[in-house]
Amino acid sequence: MRTVGLVVEYNPLHNGHVYHFTEAKKQTAADAAVAVMSGYFLQRGEPAIASKWARTEMALRMGADLVLELPFAYAAQNAEQFAFGAVATLDATGIVDTLCFGSESGHIERIQTLASLLTDEPDAFRTALATELARGVSYPAAYGRAAAQLLGDADAQKDTSEPNNILGLNYCLALRRLKSSIMPATITRQKAGYHDTEMTDTRIASATALRKHLLESGNLLTIAPYVPPSTLAVLTDEQNAGRFPVTWDDFFPHVQHTLLTQTPEQLALIHEMTEGLEHRLLTALPQAAAFHELMESIKTKRYTWTRLQRLLLYSMLHITHDQMKQATIAGPAYIRVLGFSDTGRELLRQMKKTARVPVLTRVPKSKHSLLALDVRAAAVYALAYPLELRLREMQREYWQTPIML
Repeated sequence: MRTVGLVVEYNPLHNGHVYHFTEAKKQTAADAAVAVMSGYFLQRGEPAIASKWARTEMALRMGADLVLELPFAYAAQNAEQFAFGAVATLDATGIVDTLCFGSESGHIERIQTLASLLTDEPDAFRTALATELARGVSYPAAYGRAAAQLLGDADAQKDTSEPNNILGLNYCLALRRLKSSIMPATITRQKAGYHDTEMTDTRIASATALRKHLLESGNLLTIAPYVPPSTLAVLTDEQNAGRFPVTWDDFFPHVQHTLLTQTPEQLALIHEMTEGLEHRLLTALPQAAAFHELMESIKTKRYTWTRLQRLLLYSMLHITHDQMKQATIAGPAYIRVLGFSDTGRELLRQMKKTARVPVLTRVPKSKHSLLALDVRAAAVYALAYPLELRLREMQREYWQTPIML
């Protein structure tokens, strides 16, 4: 059975995702699709608008055959770590033939060429990167400029600065570093850019625009033209159950509590708390009445919104440098199954023979440090729910079995 791997967040799943899914299977001649999906918190450091179980159901209803969880320690990280964790998870299954991702460029050969040159990060590249960072620019911008200098190609900066291109490059870098047999493929992103906040097409809009529109209107029907009926049905059920939508505003009191009850010395131990950022946070906190106000007051050209969101997330979950290093030092140590179809059941049977790490359908009593972080993140996510739901939802990692469709 020929199988394509997809790296997804589905926040929420929309028509653009359906296009990518359909084209990915078609382009790679795949009989089945395996999606590795972020859990409760996402790559940009924000909470998913709906739970991972709801988004798993969306994926299965769309046609995905097997949904695996990308552990929190990789899911809420920079592009390099995010991509490595996702690719390593797909590679560890032993059943995935190709990895198909969306990109702004749509040229897999060019992305692979860049990956071949940057795999070992030559000294000239590292020097250029350090120089750009010293000028106070963000890491993604510095990376793009350093790549352009190394290659003597101005277009390389665009190839390494657009969000999906960045991820695509890092997927290819991860494949090379893992010496994986999985072959990469890409599909050009259609009609809506990753960061687009407005709807400019009648059928396809970015997840960013859909979330913005949904939260402003408060009416699920306003996004109906942009999502498959199955997504609308799942989100309606979640809304009726009191579990949707979830935003950073739901967690702001917990962020305040974390920052107010920690000393600068304690905060300095948090993962990615560098260059005295703990003092910047503590200075800004008393003037911020909402999460958005806090972010606006601490954001700079160097410290991007995404990086700071992740930093506040690590702070809220009390994740230190040492804890993150310990969790990720050896790569994914297990494969967590969130859901599967009939075809996915066959894939799971095959994985019993091919998987290089344990395949989990339940949380065991003795948990790897990666999984312990997942359980912690799930419990914290439940704080966004109404009081009458919290106790049960905080324990959901222990009682929820994979969704079967």
